[in-house]
Formats: sequence, C-alpha cells, structure tokens
Amino acid sequence: MPEAPSWKFQPVIGSLVSKVPVSITLRGRVFTGVDDNVIEDGFVRIEHGLIIEVGIFEEELHLQDNDGDNEIIETSGTILPGLINSHVHLAWDGIHDLSAQALYDAPEISAYKCASNMLVSLQSGITMVRDMGMNTSNIYAKQAIEQGILSGPRIIICGEAIVQTGGHTYWCCREATGADEMRRAVRDQVRSGADFIKIMACHDTLEFTDEELAAVVDESHRNNMPITAHATFDAAISRMADFEVDIIEHGGNMSADTIDRLLDRNIPIVTTFAPLVMQSKPEVARRFNIPEWKIKERQAAVADKGRYDSLVRASKAGVRIVFGTDAGSPAVGHDVIVPELEFMVSLGVVEDNTAALRSITSVAADVHSVGEVVGTLATGKEADIVVVNGNPIENLKALANVKMTFVKGRRLI
Repeated sequence: MPEAPSWKFQPVIGSLVSKVPVSITLRGRVFTGVDDNVIEDGFVRIEHGLIIEVGIFEEELHLQDNDGDNEIIETSGTILPGLINSHVHLAWDGIHDLSAQALYDAPEISAYKCASNMLVSLQSGITMVRDMGMNTSNIYAKQAIEQGILSGPRIIICGEAIVQTGGHTYWCCREATGADEMRRAVRDQVRSGADFIKIMACHDTLEFTDEELAAVVDESHRNNMPITAHATFDAAISRMADFEVDIIEHGGNMSADTIDRLLDRNIPIVTTFAPLVMQSKPEVARRFNIPEWKIKERQAAVADKGRYDSLVRASKAGVRIVFGTDAGSPAVGHDVIVPELEFMVSLGVVEDNTAALRSITSVAADVHSVGEVVGTLATGKEADIVVVNGNPIENLKALANVKMTFVKGRRLI
C-alpha cells in the first residue's frame, strides 16, 4: 500500500463530533440489497456500529431478547442500505458557473460548500460519496470527516483529476504534459490521500498521447489505485478499455465491439443523467440561469431515448451500471436522487426499481471495493442505513422522504 498522507500522522485528541454508535433495532419493511427479496415485517439490529442481525420480526422473541439497552424503533416505511452517489463534486453547488467557482472561490468557501453539501447528502440518505475532484477541496473534506471535525458521509476521493495541459476542465484539475509529468501527477494524488485516480480522457476530441496514457494508468496500478476516466463517446471509451482503465464515467454511444471490450475487461460505467434531466425542466433550469437554448437542447436530448441505445445494450449484455448524478453541476443539487433513478429505469439501463436500488447500493459498493463493509444489510457489515417513508420498490419517489440516516451505526439524520 502507498504511504499514508501526512495528515494521517497528525494527533487527534478526540472527535469534535460527539455522535456515538447507537444500540437499536429498526422494525419495518427491509430491503437488504442482498437479493430482490423484501422482508415486509422485518428488522435490522444495530450494536457497536455493526449490523448484528437481520430477519423477520417476531415480537415475543424480540421482547424477550431485549435487555433494555437495545431500543426497538418502529418505522412506517422502508429500511435500506445507505445510498452511494458514485459521481459528485462536493465543492460545486449547482448554482454558479463551474469555472468561476473553480477559479475564484476562496479555499475557505470551497470548504464551506463541501460541508453544506455533505449535510444535504446525509439528509438525502447518501452515506457514501465518491468525489470526482474540484481543485484540492475533496482532500480536505475527507480529512475533516476522518478526523472527526464534522459529521458527514463516507468519502472516497480522487484528489485532483488529471488532465493534459489545457485539457477538458483544466481550470479545476491537475495539468500535466508527457509521461514523466503524468507519473508525478499520480504520485502527488497518492501522497495527498487519494483513493483512486481520475483522468479526463476526452472533450470533443481524444486527449493524452498513448505514452501519457500508458504512464498514468501504469503509475496508478503500481500504487494499487483504481483509475477512472471521463469518457463520453465510442472512440474514447474504446481507447480507455484498451489502456485498461478500471471504470468509465458518463459513457455514451458505443459500438458492439466497444461493449465487448468493456465486458472482457469487466469495466463498469457510472452513468450521470441528472444534468440532462434537471436542465430540461424549465422551472428548475431557469432558477439556475440555464439559457433558454440550453433548456431546449436538453429537452430534445431527454426525449430522444434512441441516443442511449448502446448504454441499454451494454447493460443487457452484462456491463455493470452504477448510479451517479454529477452532483454540483448546473441545476444538479446534492439531493437530486430520484430523477436520476427514474430516468435510468425509463431508459432501461436498469431493469426495474429494484435494479435501480441495487445500482445505488450493492453494485456501487462492489465496484468501489467496499462491498465487504457496506452496500447491503447483512450480519457483520457496518451499519450504513437509511430509513424512508413509503416503498421505493413500488415508487422510487419514496426515497425523497428520508427519515433517518446512519453511518457506521451513528445516527446523523
């Protein structure tokens, strides 16, 4: 494993956040995420930050077993694994021009935005976010959470996304030119505490030379870091598969050959439809100063389901599809969960509501190599749990009514 970042050597006398793990039994409808089955009158028992037991609730047995230290809480809704948003930008707020924020927000303001958006995430049932970069803000957000400076979801970070000099969104990324600079850029992210490496593989054209790509991928893997790539059209996605990138962000039109390459290399796609969906809604988009021509363009894109056929074909062929919203993008708040999931189902990139829920829980956890810890409600796993009113398997809109959020057994909402 790489050397730990310097901030992990700083002594922390005690957490500034006084939340402690609870000892409770939640009773209600349980979606474990382990399979498609739902326990209509189920329970999840939490102790010492762990899930101790999951099953069918039998009142006499639980009253007998309860020693007084484990409170039984009756819920009127559904108990699910904590939700995972696999593509966010915590330091962006969905309001202002992205480049203006990246270039002119003071670091202190970026920190406050991260803190605010982590709270919004918790209120939305998100117990883990995968931050895709905005300058170095995510590094300090992760440090603040891990050192107990504030409460928030788990964070996995890329540090600074790596781009070729002058490449796509260079104004908020780490620029590099040449193979040696690519290696140095990766090593700097590793030193800062990154959990994975992100590269911007394209904009309207392909970016990076072959030598640069080979270097950035090799250096990531040498440091035991998965590497993900912003790739939005066939040539870019195919090229990333050839260079053995681990995950594709966004995705786009793909040939049958490209889909086969993804399958051969077991490369998943984190789809991010929320910017299209939210910017197509005039009542939403106008609040965020989206121009009228852009609204019409987005409406056409949302209406043209055929443009997503290759993503549907990829999913049906077995490419894993992971939930992400690009939260922080214009008109996409960090609470925009349901519109993304509903669009995924309407397109067919996930089969139904149950598959949509797996894409934001168990599938995401497995793709990010944390499936042994979180992602399902199972005995021995850490208690990342969300309770919502209603039944999201019947109607995904139930996810908009979050009643409780637990991270590592601590009730944070």
